Amino acid sequence: MSSVNLVAREVAVKIVFYGPGLSGKTTTLRKVYETVRPAHRGEMMSIATEGDRTLFFDFLPVKVERVNDCTVRLALYTVPGQVFYNATRKLVLQGADGVVFVADSQPEMMDANRESLANLEENLLEQGVRVERFPLVFQWNKRDIPKALPVPELRAALNPRNVPDFETEAISGRGVMDALKAITRLVIQDLRAKRIVPPPRSATPTIPSLGAAKGTGGGLEAQLSQLAGRAPAVAAPATATAPRPMGPVSRSNLPAIGAHPQVHVAPPVAPPALTGQRPLGPASALAPSDLFDHARAAEGAFSSGDYGTCIQACLDATRRGLALAGEGPLGSQAYLLHVNGGDLLKLQTLAARSSNRVDDAAFALYVLMQIFTRLHAAGLPAPATE
Repeated sequence: MSSVNLVAREVAVKIVFYGPGLSGKTTTLRKVYETVRPAHRGEMMSIATEGDRTLFFDFLPVKVERVNDCTVRLALYTVPGQVFYNATRKLVLQGADGVVFVADSQPEMMDANRESLANLEENLLEQGVRVERFPLVFQWNKRDIPKALPVPELRAALNPRNVPDFETEAISGRGVMDALKAITRLVIQDLRAKRIVPPPRSATPTIPSLGAAKGTGGGLEAQLSQLAGRAPAVAAPATATAPRPMGPVSRSNLPAIGAHPQVHVAPPVAPPALTGQRPLGPASALAPSDLFDHARAAEGAFSSGDYGTCIQACLDATRRGLALAGEGPLGSQAYLLHVNGGDLLKLQTLAARSSNRVDDAAFALYVLMQIFTRLHAAGLPAPATE
């Protein structure tokens, strides 16, 4: 998803928190939200079931003032932990620049940890990305539980490559920001190695090492610590180790999740995610420019609790999006884009109702994001030619 504006020297990257159900992914994101200063964070969107599990994802844009000579904006997501939401996991994971794997330290959760890690590798491989060549850190969460497994046992089972890992307590926040600093540093380092992020204009090092002494405005750790209103840590956690050099990985030109396999350098006018006062929501982050306003309207209606308007806006945007596949009935257009016909019918049914619930509107946004994802995969709308 990495999006670069060379004129403004701004870069937007996407980091996904992955792991089994109830491992602490959403709690981690909430703690980041609480820790970061209000001026540097966007709106946190969360869609949960009655069991307090994330049904789709959380989305939290966090602005890092400077990494050397570039302004960085982090888009943080979580995926649903339950296996039967794997289709949604794939959508959220598309275009990710790095992953924080949140493992549950309880002994009875080890099988779920292994299953979720294998699922991460499988879903990345479908995108043509090998996990060993991808920025990744581990959170050993719930370390405050007395029966938590020893860290060496967790490493042996889940982290044989010895990528950076951190003991965390998501509820209290211990270790959470350390993990976020580490994955951000790895992502920027990875993007620099692929020449996606421009090198600094000065002769300063590209990425100062975690734990090195930093002055005001110097280094990634200092900037993230300043966002949280804290002084930067003097020493890096003993558990963090540098990963092996990373090979080439395709990046999308989207400001959030996306499936187009090309890296895009933005024109002088920065994309909405980088210039607008309101942060992008997940649907508008995926939307083609022609449908951006429609997606924005749907998200605004959802946030205000006007679920009927949200559903209608999603249906209107869906029809316009499907029309990009060519003329013909709605069903034929959906078939050409490989859109689930049952989902489309359900969306039309919801739009005809006189009253709707929050989960109906959430489903409508999910269908709309499917449409946008299929359009990106198909290369639609085609870029304008002179």
